[in-house]
Amino acid sequence: MIILALVFFPVLLAFAWAKESAWNGQTPSGTDTPGPFRPYYVPPGAKSYDSSSPLIHFTGSWVDSFNNMYVATTLRWTDEKGAAARMTFVGTGIEWFGGLDRSHGIAAVFIDGKKVQEIDTWSNVSRKQQRIFWTFNLPYGKHTIKVRNLGKGRVDSPVIDIDAFVVTEGHTILPQTLDLSNAAPQPGEIQSFASQTQWTLQQKGVTGVSAMQLTVISDTHVLIIDKVEHNPLSIGGHPAWAALFNLQTHAVRPLKVESNSFCAGGTFLSNGTLINVGGNPVVGGYTSAADFGDLDGLQAVRIFEPCPSASAAHCNIYENHSRIRMASPRWYNTVIRISDGSAMIVGGSKKGGWMNNETVNNPTIEYWPPKSIHNSIGLPIHLPFLVRTLNANLFPIVFSLPDDRIFMAANQDAIIYDWRTNQERPLPRIPNECRVTYPMAAAGLLLPLSPEDGYTAEILLCGGSTIDDKKPGYEISSQDSASSQCSRLVLTDQGIAAGWAVEQMPEARHMPDAVLLPTGEVLIVNGAGTGISGYGNVINQVGQSNADHPVLTPVLYNPTAPAGQRFSSEGMRSSAIPRMYHSVATLTPNGDIMVAGSNPNLDRSEVKYGTEYRVEWVGPPYMNKNRPVVHKPPKALLYGQNLTLSVKFPSSTAKARNIKVALMDLGFVTHAVHANSRLVYLSSSLVSDGHSLQITGPPRPAVYPPGPGWIYVIVDNVPSVGFQVMVGNGDGPPVDHTAWDNLLKMTAVDQYEASKKMKGKKMGKYVDNIE
Repeated sequence: MIILALVFFPVLLAFAWAKESAWNGQTPSGTDTPGPFRPYYVPPGAKSYDSSSPLIHFTGSWVDSFNNMYVATTLRWTDEKGAAARMTFVGTGIEWFGGLDRSHGIAAVFIDGKKVQEIDTWSNVSRKQQRIFWTFNLPYGKHTIKVRNLGKGRVDSPVIDIDAFVVTEGHTILPQTLDLSNAAPQPGEIQSFASQTQWTLQQKGVTGVSAMQLTVISDTHVLIIDKVEHNPLSIGGHPAWAALFNLQTHAVRPLKVESNSFCAGGTFLSNGTLINVGGNPVVGGYTSAADFGDLDGLQAVRIFEPCPSASAAHCNIYENHSRIRMASPRWYNTVIRISDGSAMIVGGSKKGGWMNNETVNNPTIEYWPPKSIHNSIGLPIHLPFLVRTLNANLFPIVFSLPDDRIFMAANQDAIIYDWRTNQERPLPRIPNECRVTYPMAAAGLLLPLSPEDGYTAEILLCGGSTIDDKKPGYEISSQDSASSQCSRLVLTDQGIAAGWAVEQMPEARHMPDAVLLPTGEVLIVNGAGTGISGYGNVINQVGQSNADHPVLTPVLYNPTAPAGQRFSSEGMRSSAIPRMYHSVATLTPNGDIMVAGSNPNLDRSEVKYGTEYRVEWVGPPYMNKNRPVVHKPPKALLYGQNLTLSVKFPSSTAKARNIKVALMDLGFVTHAVHANSRLVYLSSSLVSDGHSLQITGPPRPAVYPPGPGWIYVIVDNVPSVGFQVMVGNGDGPPVDHTAWDNLLKMTAVDQYEASKKMKGKKMGKYVDNIE
């Protein structure tokens, strides 16, 4: 299916030119035989009208066909030019399902009398129940869709057909943004730079797949990864669960993923390769509320090579579980890049579920590529911290520190871990019984590092919950209050001795996203005021959501302001879109903040707190100011290297009082965890010519681990557009072939699935006690 003209959604669809297979999607109940996973799906909150419905009006000559592969066994087709099908409906969205094959041609789609799209329904592969058109962002009310055969295409007398229309019934919603610009400041607020003028909030674009995981891969694209579910975007005849979103055009291109990436983690390596690791297993029936799957993803290492192309046309995800995998199954693991450019993979559960427990806990770390370290020879290394922090310790908050050690927080506790000596140093307990990791997720950040204080590390934790992690779900309510607590700890001997400094956000929230801005401030968005992460587990669920009372107004946190004066929502706009479980937010190269996702559901849903595909853009006031421009920026930055940037400074700041250069890792974002998020201010000085700026690379890999980064020049708190650099020499991380070979020898492929079939039989010398 090729989109020739597109008004509503710039979606680029791709098809595999091969015979349609019985793709192993959701396994039908009572069988272990996978069946086709077609796009046709009627989510809660939607209604299907098959081609025989009297509400669909046909003009011209149409022919009825009957087959059990059609929706409700009926389909209506026409090869007459100008023949049309029309349906009036009440709702907020509409989907057209039909067939694709070599006899099909081009149709025009009209919404409320306006042509919005021409679609070529020709395909080299015959496929049924395909989503041909979709729109989910109509204002609530009465609308009419019309589909007309244009009588053109690759064959004579081309066919179009109608199998079904699916209507998103929706409801009356609030305006897209609420203007709070005249709201009075809250007690304790100060008017920081970023709140001196208006912030903006716009809703533009749709992601096509639910944005559970997100990372910026270039100045033009972000990578979005979801779980296996009935997303509207399709690839190869089935729903997609990964996509590339164009930051400039908002076009979306689906990506093929072989395994179920539900609740995976990710990081870039030192050569720019992205790995996405872990996920969820295949499901024969349901083993828990979280299970929904395809090929077992628990040990998966998905490879996404650097892809700077503006079109991203040849960017793909690669998997080969027989040669590329983790040593142990992991669901809800955190992944960071460390100082040698490799990945440290931390914790997780050995299968999907909800709250962690002793049976499924994976209290280990491992490395990618595998290492021969601490006699592990590529196998997992036990971490006692991940035993002590049960039950709420999934997606631990982890950061690589500038002294080459690792900060970890889980549940109510935190440590510094020395990965070279395998030693843990306990830190003071997080105050007031506040839990900060799934399913009581808080936001965690490493605050900006600066040469002025020797790159002293300080941690910020905001939100979470005081719910007892030993309670069963039937004793937890979606109405239980979240925490408003923010805690800071300076990671020096003196700072650790002083303990955590506590302050309060204007509103309680859990599942927030904390986004570092180039100015050094932190934007806190998304989250819920009550409940707990996940879906289908607690009492008083809203739809399937374990949480309620979405927090719709962002808040800006200024870490350098006096205590008690650091939070402000001055000039902010409140969203009308709830962003709770499975939401994301990231700084973009342009300097604004992309906000997407929210899906507290097993599969796509259109009821309250349903699956959200709309994208919002939060614009700090600096977006509307004259900004510095860097000419011919470098593509690489070595450690300690001096480089000269040619900068056009705004005329209003010709005599700039304050110039800073920020080197940033924009992170891999999922489940409120912004893994690798980092801001390092570089040493810089203005050359006497007035437009050249000399900068110096980070002093050592521990300050900024080797790999991709973004540089922003900030002049009087107004940043330039960021440009991407490779920090370090661009080489890949060290590869220990002995460790790699040992991992392959001592572990099984997809051992969770194998363990179910083997029923305890030995599968190599290293096998986790999965069940």
